[in-house]
Order: sequence, then C-alpha cells, then structure tokens
Amino acid sequence: MRAGRRAPGRQRARQQRILAVAMEHFATRGYEAARVEEIASEAGVAKGAVFGYFETKAGLFLAAYQAAARSFPAYLDAPPEVCAEGFFAVLRYWIDATPHLIHEDWIPYRVTLIGNYCAGLQLRREITQFLAREDPYGTQGFVRSGVARGEVRRDIDPQMIVSMVDWLMDRVQDAMVTEELDPGLFGYATQSAGQRDLRVNEFIELLRSAVAAPGGPAARPAPGPAS
Repeated sequence: MRAGRRAPGRQRARQQRILAVAMEHFATRGYEAARVEEIASEAGVAKGAVFGYFETKAGLFLAAYQAAARSFPAYLDAPPEVCAEGFFAVLRYWIDATPHLIHEDWIPYRVTLIGNYCAGLQLRREITQFLAREDPYGTQGFVRSGVARGEVRRDIDPQMIVSMVDWLMDRVQDAMVTEELDPGLFGYATQSAGQRDLRVNEFIELLRSAVAAPGGPAARPAPGPAS
C-alpha cells in the first residue's frame, strides 16, 4: 500500500462512523445546532476529514437523511399475510406500526422529519431528487402491485398515485412521529385507542376514495384492527 493511502475498507468504516455520529447529533440537536467539529471529535477524526468525505455540512446531512430513509422497511416488506390482504391493508399496517418502529429507533425518524420540514431550499431539492431517484420506500413497486391486483385505478398515471401515496403517508406518519417525540402536540398519543383507530380508518377511506379501482376488492371497506 502506498504511504498516506488508507485501505478502502478502513475508509468506509471511518465514513460510516462519522455518519452514525452525525445522525445522532442531527436527531438530538436539529440541523442548525449540530456542529461539525463536535461530530468530528466524537467520531475520532479531524474536522477536515468530515469535509473530505461530505464536502459541506449540508452534504453531511443529506448523507444522514439518505441513510435514515434507506434504513426503513419498504411497503412490500410488510408480513406476507398482510400483503395478501391487499393494498389498503398494507397502508394500514404501516400506519399502525409507526409508533412501535419509532420506539425501536427514533433517530432515523427524527432525521427524516428534520429533512422534510427544516431543510433549506437547496437541501430540500436534493432530498426530493433522492426520493424520486431511489424510491427508498418501494412506493412504485407497491402501487404497481395494487394495479396488478385490480385494487388501484388504471385510469390515472401510476406516478401520480405514487406521489399521492408518498405525500399523504409522509404527512400522517410525520404527525405521528412528532406526537411521539412531543406528546400532546397533535393529540395522537393522548387519544384513546378507539379515537386513533377512527382517525386511521378515516385516512384509509379518504385515500381509498381517490385511488381504489371501481368495483375492485379495494372498493369494499376493510375492517379495522381487532380490539
């Protein structure tokens, strides 16, 4: 090995260590309050090394956001028995699972929340481009499966439905994430189980009325979760 050059494996490990520390700092302090020098110190590297890998603080946050989004399960990663129930059952499954997943590891959820709402215009543009390019949640394949099953409308551009599902699910789950991190802000965590189920049922029915194939299996109301 030439002097001054690091093995690729060591470089990747170093980069991943910086990224892990950065995600925690962004999640706990927010974008503006997070300090690159503190991230570098905790990761055991020089500040210049952080910029060498990620160029700017915005570049570091974008990498953290991408890592967070890639860590989430895709729609069709729902249990097979849920997928077998159909498109809208899968949507309901992931809404119901959101609070549990947050408690398992809230850091990536917090990072994506900051990226969705607190990022500057240029950074938000790059996040939007990443989501469209990589489709980390597998929304396109999920919508295609709904169309193939006769549950989702064929008379609307599938990309329009993808955008609708992504946007609406993001907003519902973001509200739930925010509520879990700041109880009482939106009232979700403080509501009774019956009230929460009603809200989820209403959301699913609104989405169903927009994208369900007429006369298809998804046009029939699905039962709520067992009490």
